[in-house]
Amino acid sequence: MVTTRALLTARENITDTVGARAMMCIHGGAGFGKTLAVNICLRDLEPHEDVRKIAFRARPTARAVRYELFTALDLAGEPPRHPSEFDRLLKTALAERPRTFLDDEAQWLNGEAFEYFRYLWDEPSTQLAIIFVGGAGCHTVLRREPMLSSRVFIWQQFTRLTPQEVLEVIPLFHPVWTDADPSDIIFVDQHAAHGNFRAWAQLTALARTGRDRLDQELLGWAFSRLV
Repeated sequence: MVTTRALLTARENITDTVGARAMMCIHGGAGFGKTLAVNICLRDLEPHEDVRKIAFRARPTARAVRYELFTALDLAGEPPRHPSEFDRLLKTALAERPRTFLDDEAQWLNGEAFEYFRYLWDEPSTQLAIIFVGGAGCHTVLRREPMLSSRVFIWQQFTRLTPQEVLEVIPLFHPVWTDADPSDIIFVDQHAAHGNFRAWAQLTALARTGRDRLDQELLGWAFSRLV
């Protein structure tokens, strides 16, 4: 685990969002470290913050959202059959104490699901913070819902590591890179990793061969395994 600028920014943004009982959106390409950063930041807030993680399949209905929240909140008994009764139950539970929902892969949500989250968050009695995390399309999907997007407190985009960040962060990521020549690290990034932390993790696993130093032959072999 290494600290990047994006992670530090996420920690500050999440702390502010949770403190304000607000909503935020973290978005960016696959492998940029969004979910890992959010999980680490939320873990730092526990046990004082009640964090509930939720996830949905593509285009869930409001009914599916209700049932997922019922499960995430560990509510007793059977889920109510009627929507109005179900809504009262959820709003009562969310008014008991402050809670934070982490909704990963939020780009799969549709307007109906987003509207239901807004409905619960708008209820004056609920003490709810919501963190939407999603891929590159998450920002676009949320922006299509003006009633919700206008209520989003903070937007944060995760991007690729810059070459300078790569030189700062990767030697701290794993001992295999600690004594590597900076030119080799840049070579790896330019030809294989491209500032993507998930790609760096894969290359690190492949490069752990027991050799004292990396060389171009080993790096080329590792690159070929990623294709």
